[in-house]
Amino acid sequence: MEKDAQTPKTGCSSAANRMNNPHTVSFGPYTFHRQQRLVSKAGLPVPLGGRALDILAVLLETPGQFVAKDTLLARVWPCSVVEENNLRVHIAALRRALDGQRYILNEPARGYCFVAPSTAASARPWHNLAARLSPMLGRDELLGALVRRLSGQRLIMLTGCAGVGKSTLALALAERVLPRYRDGVGWVDLATVHAPSQLLRHLAATLNLQPCSSAHALCEQLAARHLLLVLDGADVLLGACRHLVRVLHEKAPQVTVLLTSREALQVPGEWVQRVPRLALPAPSAWGSVEQAMVYPAVHVFVARVRAGQQGFVLRPQDLAPLRDICRRLDGIPLALELAAAQVEALGLRGLQAQLQQGVQVLTRGRRTAIERHRSLTAALDWSYERLSLPQRWLFLQLALFKMAVTLPLLSELVAGTELEHADLSYLLTRLAATSMLTVEPGPGPARYRLLNSLRSYALAHLRDPVQVARLQQGYGHYLGPFSGRPFVLQLVEQAAHAE
Repeated sequence: MEKDAQTPKTGCSSAANRMNNPHTVSFGPYTFHRQQRLVSKAGLPVPLGGRALDILAVLLETPGQFVAKDTLLARVWPCSVVEENNLRVHIAALRRALDGQRYILNEPARGYCFVAPSTAASARPWHNLAARLSPMLGRDELLGALVRRLSGQRLIMLTGCAGVGKSTLALALAERVLPRYRDGVGWVDLATVHAPSQLLRHLAATLNLQPCSSAHALCEQLAARHLLLVLDGADVLLGACRHLVRVLHEKAPQVTVLLTSREALQVPGEWVQRVPRLALPAPSAWGSVEQAMVYPAVHVFVARVRAGQQGFVLRPQDLAPLRDICRRLDGIPLALELAAAQVEALGLRGLQAQLQQGVQVLTRGRRTAIERHRSLTAALDWSYERLSLPQRWLFLQLALFKMAVTLPLLSELVAGTELEHADLSYLLTRLAATSMLTVEPGPGPARYRLLNSLRSYALAHLRDPVQVARLQQGYGHYLGPFSGRPFVLQLVEQAAHAE
């Protein structure tokens, strides 16, 4: 067993610290990503513990040569007292993960030797991108188009509804274009930045710049850098981000900016890509498993089920409930992933029955994700809470309509309510701009509709006594005492009978 030494030796450093170089090493079907501490096979991560990765890193430093056991123990456990059996356990785990013993030999008197031919990739630029734990599915064509677009575009905005995969797409794009940028890629998660005044400090820390109090001073430090700056989750800091990109354009001409947000910055030179939902099969394509699996939404759902339930096979009798599940989840990747995680416990028909009660069942989120990505409800809360009060009223009102509505029809439907004198055109435009409302294509007047998942979320608000109380309080604050109560009660009554 491992025992921590009472006093670490002077100058000792872990094997992990020796791997902070930007190289990758390939052998057979495997690639060892030193900086990310990750082994991948055909693009998928190979599950390995930290000590096994440290051992592999040491062996790959001198492939074809034996490394003594004492040397491995000192390198991998530099500040601990460890029994030799511990080394054997991690070597065995490493061999199992790499398909047996053919890559690692051992001789009792000489130690261990890595014998597979390996090639070291050229040094990659600096980056702070997170290691990908699962492949991105269903976005190959869009990713290729963005890679080409980024070669001549300094400002790209990825927009779309909550859970559609803006951050995932941005990460894949940053990984793909990393070699283009001499000074690398800096990823800045704005979910942890709660005020515009914190943005510059957060940026400076991420990019290893001197702290400064103005965007001009910060951007001057980037004047000679050739890098890609990714601002993820710019929704709540649009004003600060808008000012930052304008100054970057002036002071740092070699910096390219990629943002993700529910809505665009609306600045000169911005190229907006709305991230679409994953395509769902047409009714005629549900005739067989093979036909359905061609479509990205089904492919993603089944792949995620298989990741958590080995041996899962999609059968013809599963297509009917799966079709209803995919329709209710609108082809939104986060929703599909969260739903797939519950198939092992509920089965497809059990999951279908749960979703008929609303998307609130999708609360068993990813523990390692940032808060707004941990569940579909959290992602939608993030968007809903940032709507103005009139926008919330209209959003909830639209949940009562299963079909798309036009502005003239909506004006008739809200006659006699507190929304009668509101600027409906502006409110609809804002809801659409913030990805809370879908504008359906077609001739004639614009037709607006809530996605199924958003409609379910809105109806749940109207059926929740706590949310209703907050809504009533909001009406009273906005319109005066008691003026909103009849309208709220009317919405609640209608929501109770909505499908």
